Amino acid sequence: MKLSDEEFREEYKPLHIPSHFDVQDTQQNKAIYALAQIGEGTADSVLKELETLQPGIVNEQVTALVKTILADLFDKGLLKGKEHNGQMHYNLSKITEANDGSTGHE
Repeated sequence: MKLSDEEFREEYKPLHIPSHFDVQDTQQNKAIYALAQIGEGTADSVLKELETLQPGIVNEQVTALVKTILADLFDKGLLKGKEHNGQMHYNLSKITEANDGSTGHE
């Protein structure tokens, strides 16, 4: 399937991280917000944070949806992740430490 330029931009636009948790928001935005709150974690960690933010939200359908959302965002390059012990650990690839490397132009 070939995407038009506009469809491509919409599909691969930079990830929007909600500034607050809204129970009326999309499941994707809720999952992204939860991941931002924990910094890095597995889909199960994100689901645990979602349950803290909105008690009773997690069920079989939401669990499957969140796992799919995180995997899709990772596949599109919108989330970073690395595998540990057979589980993918996702993060938003925020820079949390200053770069102390040189540019080689000294």
